[in-house]
Amino acid sequence: MYVILVYDIKSDQGGAKVLSKTFKTCKKYLMHIQNSVFEGEISESQLLKLKMELNKVIREDRDSLIVFKCRNERWIPKEFWGVDDDKTSNFL
Repeated sequence: MYVILVYDIKSDQGGAKVLSKTFKTCKKYLMHIQNSVFEGEISESQLLKLKMELNKVIREDRDSLIVFKCRNERWIPKEFWGVDDDKTSNFL
C-alpha cells in the first residue's frame, strides 16, 4: 500500500528529542518529503511495525500523527506549489 505520514510534535521540554526519534523512525520505512511529511510504499506488516515503534516515541497527550492510506501511488496525483522540490525522484 502507499501511505503519506504526517506528524506534529509539540516543541516543549523534551520535544526536540521526540522530534528527532520520530524523524529517524519514519526515515527507516518511508521517504522524507518535507519537514514532518513522509511517503512511500509499505506493507501492512511494516506499517504495523512502524506504528509500534512510533507509539514508544510519541507522547499521546501532546503529539499527533496522521497516516493516509491508498492502494497505489497513482491514485494520489501530486501538484507542487511554490518551490518544486520533488524529493521522491530516484534520479540524481
